[in-house]
Amino acid sequence: MAHHVDHGIRASSSAEARRAASIAESIGVAFELHEVTVEPGPNLEARAREARRAAIPAGSMTGHTADDQAETVLLRLLRGSGPTGLAAMRPGHEHPILDLRRTETVELCRRAGVEPIIDESNSDPAIRRNRVRSELIPLLAEISGRDPVPLLVRTATLSGSEGDLLDRLSADLDPTDCRALRGAEPALARRAVRRWISEATGYPPSAGALERVMGVVDSDSTACEISGGIRIARSGGRLRLTSVQTGNE
Repeated sequence: MAHHVDHGIRASSSAEARRAASIAESIGVAFELHEVTVEPGPNLEARAREARRAAIPAGSMTGHTADDQAETVLLRLLRGSGPTGLAAMRPGHEHPILDLRRTETVELCRRAGVEPIIDESNSDPAIRRNRVRSELIPLLAEISGRDPVPLLVRTATLSGSEGDLLDRLSADLDPTDCRALRGAEPALARRAVRRWISEATGYPPSAGALERVMGVVDSDSTACEISGGIRIARSGGRLRLTSVQTGNE
């Protein structure tokens, strides 16, 4: 089953959806169209990505390539991400062609007689990823005298391996026990708290948000708020997570 999400952002999106359906039919694959609404405004790319994730079935495979991985690493570096963020997309079932270069996928389409759909928004300089792709990566190649994509992919791989190790080492640490967190290695304490928030909210906290939470653990403050309308408070030596909107834990 091939899934296509029409965000309705571009005037050409309906034609692109019809083209995707035609490609699926030509290779004998069932097709399902998902139509979502993403209003114009700030963080358009992030909001469109979240809408896409919500629309398609869990575990669906995507066509992200090594070039996409390299761009993601750079974008997360610019946000100040730690090892988990720099691991970017993890290889596996959901990213089956993550080792391929973008040029290789274009060549595969050519050999299969499939004309790729070109997303016109990929040339919009207002989208940060586009500038990373068209300006930053070529500049890095010029400065280093080599292709930076394999190096950035290697960074993601190493960060993922180190992150997995931290997960195993912090597995037995109670992420709500402030005394236990203060007595643990800081990297393990942060890892445990990050995992707790991720499991509770469905999304990992940013590096800045995690540092605010650790400030609550260290008694620098009694509570803080993180994105998504979440409040983390300390009471009786334990952390509690509540929704600011509903007050529910």
